[in-house]
Amino acid sequence: MKNVVIGVGNVLFKDEGIGIYALKYLEKNYDFFGDIEFVDGGTLGFKLMSYFQEYDNVIILDTVSIEDEAGSIFSLPSEALLDLGTYRKTAHEVEIVEMLEICSVLDKYAKVLVLGIIPDDILSVEIGLSKALEQSYPNLVNEALKEIEKLGISIKKKSSSSIRQTVLDFMGSYNGEHRDRVPRNEAS
Repeated sequence: MKNVVIGVGNVLFKDEGIGIYALKYLEKNYDFFGDIEFVDGGTLGFKLMSYFQEYDNVIILDTVSIEDEAGSIFSLPSEALLDLGTYRKTAHEVEIVEMLEICSVLDKYAKVLVLGIIPDDILSVEIGLSKALEQSYPNLVNEALKEIEKLGISIKKKSSSSIRQTVLDFMGSYNGEHRDRVPRNEAS
């Protein structure tokens, strides 16, 4: 069985980047043993369709546009997404559902599961997460770990980097804080 975890979203719009950040957090803090890949799907949209066709299981980490409290987590199998008309509010949400609709008429396509979190702020142009999502991202990560284990993948924790540090290492910035980009020569 070929399995893939795909983080999607736009890291430039605050909570919209949670799918990517959760993916990077998983890669940084855990080792995975078995047939699984991790893909930064960003805003690739329809270019992700090949994963829906070439893999047996696809787990997507993303925000979801459902009326509920920020930080709430939803586990949405493809069948539920196809029935959820109000889910389609952002460009990548529309594309994911449209890809599922197209794949549903093909002979073979993956079992797709979206692990989505309700965002608090997807309008601010800033790299980082709102307080609500900082507090609840561990729940998204734990749900992802459970789903990965259900695929028969063994997991071992290797470090305990924070989401802040993970994003700083990946993007060089987090909620206005910037990592030093130019090494300083302390000898001078």
